[in-house]
Amino acid sequence: MKIYGISGLGADKRVFDSLSLEFEFIPIDWIDPHKNESIENYSKRLSVVIDTKNDFCLIGVSFGGLIASEISKILNPKTTILISSAHTKNELRTIFRWFGKTKLIKLMPTSLFDPPRLIAKYLFGAKNTKLLNDILDDTDLLFAKWAVNELTNWKNITQLKNVLKINGTKDKLIPPKGNTKMELIENGGHFMIVDKADEISKIINNQIKRATTRCIKHS
Repeated sequence: MKIYGISGLGADKRVFDSLSLEFEFIPIDWIDPHKNESIENYSKRLSVVIDTKNDFCLIGVSFGGLIASEISKILNPKTTILISSAHTKNELRTIFRWFGKTKLIKLMPTSLFDPPRLIAKYLFGAKNTKLLNDILDDTDLLFAKWAVNELTNWKNITQLKNVLKINGTKDKLIPPKGNTKMELIENGGHFMIVDKADEISKIINNQIKRATTRCIKHS
């Protein structure tokens, strides 16, 4: 069973390095969004790298979880695991949706999407601040602006089966919310895929094993 991973807003595959997975893992690199491209169309373009001839699973982190949810509506993963993320728009903070309605994001200078590092540390609840800072330093700010706009204007209300969320009890950005099946990580912040990697790895491996067992039973 192959696992395809989609990292968070502006981040890259380094966020997956601390995981200990028992299955083949393939991180998906971000591509540049087209001007005014919707998250739905972007997800469709990004999904072309996935080998759908064989069984596969998806992991999406933060904004990558929104992308994973959109791809899951197009393709047929055996399971989709969302880490520090949301499965529908109703699982996001109300203030995000309100901010999206104001249409202010497109008017904001791109430089504002590079947050002061102390604020980022607080919002992400990160213990590994070096890795967080390295990722933020390498973030494409044009991509970050596009992603924030799409997050705050996300329309998805489709509740898919075989979706598992892993959320932290102390996540300041996307706290636990909604009816999607969920595993809670005690004291987990938004950067818990790194800081709580051992706990998260166990949950992922167990979920993939269950998905693999279902595939064998139905084959």
